[in-house]
Amino acid sequence: MITAFQNALRFIHLTGILLRYSIDDLLTNIPLFSPLKIAVYCNPYYYRNRKKTRGERLYQALIQMGPVFVKFGQALSTRRDLLPDDIADSLVALQDKVPPFEGTVAKTLIEKAYHTPLESVFSDFDLKALGSASIAQVHRARLHDGTAVVVKVLRPRIKKVIRRDIAFLYSLAKWIDKFWKAGNHLQLKGVVAEFEKTILQELDLQREAANASQLRRHFEGSPYLYVPRIYWPYTRRNVMVMEYIEGISVSDLSTLKARGVNLKKLAENSVTIFFTQVIEHRFFHADLHPGNIFVCADDPHNPYFIVVDFGIMGSLTPNDQRYLAEIFLAFFKRDYYRVAILHVECGWVDKNVRIDDFESAIRVVCEPIFEKPLKEISFANLLWGLLQTARQFNMPVQPQLVLLQKTLVNVEGLGRQLYPDLDLWATAKPYLERWVRAQYSPRMVLRKLRAQLPRYIEQLPQMPALIKRYLERV
Repeated sequence: MITAFQNALRFIHLTGILLRYSIDDLLTNIPLFSPLKIAVYCNPYYYRNRKKTRGERLYQALIQMGPVFVKFGQALSTRRDLLPDDIADSLVALQDKVPPFEGTVAKTLIEKAYHTPLESVFSDFDLKALGSASIAQVHRARLHDGTAVVVKVLRPRIKKVIRRDIAFLYSLAKWIDKFWKAGNHLQLKGVVAEFEKTILQELDLQREAANASQLRRHFEGSPYLYVPRIYWPYTRRNVMVMEYIEGISVSDLSTLKARGVNLKKLAENSVTIFFTQVIEHRFFHADLHPGNIFVCADDPHNPYFIVVDFGIMGSLTPNDQRYLAEIFLAFFKRDYYRVAILHVECGWVDKNVRIDDFESAIRVVCEPIFEKPLKEISFANLLWGLLQTARQFNMPVQPQLVLLQKTLVNVEGLGRQLYPDLDLWATAKPYLERWVRAQYSPRMVLRKLRAQLPRYIEQLPQMPALIKRYLERV
């Protein structure tokens, strides 16, 4: 249990870090804190840090503040619509360039997890980290049969550190709600709760391994995506062993171009992968930042993606799946009445809402978007606008849709980074139309009926009593 005194000490410590890297200079650019601008010049570190860019200072401060704040910086780095380019560029380094902990510490943690010396499991283990992130780091190794693998190990005492900072964020959200009137509309406690759920899931590497295995099954033999194999006999809650893969970082555009990679096809494949995961599988990789994505360019005309890091995954119910596909299609046709009706039918908005008012609000969000050239239309911003509009009509927060919107931001950014003229709509529309047609085909209807038949047969003996009860009520 974290006490108020511990939270106060943590606040003092974090404030010291912000001052040391002159982050107060950045904060006072926000209107809420602008009256404190004069205090910036009283900070002795302000003059020492003037040679560093603001992006460098923010990157270093977040590293010092700990893994929770690094994760926050990682999330921010994907939102170039919210950040200046220089800050976004610096925060990208948080995705895979967090300082590692000692390799000897990693060796000790792995041996403790296996209850055996490292040499009995691996014929070779590189103590130098191959990559390091806020929660874990990876090392190259080789099994005794010669198989090349990577070993992912959680940072020492990471769960204790994260719980401490989550408790601090809850306390901070409480104080903001209490002393800032606009804070209530931000629902900060709910935001912290969702963040807590996500980051704690990342601390279970067996869960991540299960996510990877499921995604691998979904894309077995796919020409678009490869998912590395998990070696289950060597996987524990704090250690995961995975197939070693080689590829070009998706952010290394100069190498991709030098290899003659078909970037247009690669960008279109990213959209196909996204909609395949969401609309067909109902299970999607929700942490698609550049540090987790590589490209196999052995055949430059038919490149494919390789993904790693499966700690954050999203899932949809069959109900969400079907309605999302139909909502997207209704958007393509600018049928806002159908969009409004679908929100009510799937239970996202109260059935007593005035459909004409809801339709009008949706039109206000969507019509300006359609006036832009196709390559400038942001599907992610459209979905975000829709969610915000629906909340005005008392739509409760749908965590799976928020995660979906965040993933769509990443996919859209990735696709346009690879091929700036990517027409996401033209790539997605045929796929959605085929899927919706397939759902109502005789074969699919028969398959669903066959799947439900045992349940119907089981309920058949109850039908006379149900009919009698209904007639008595009438």
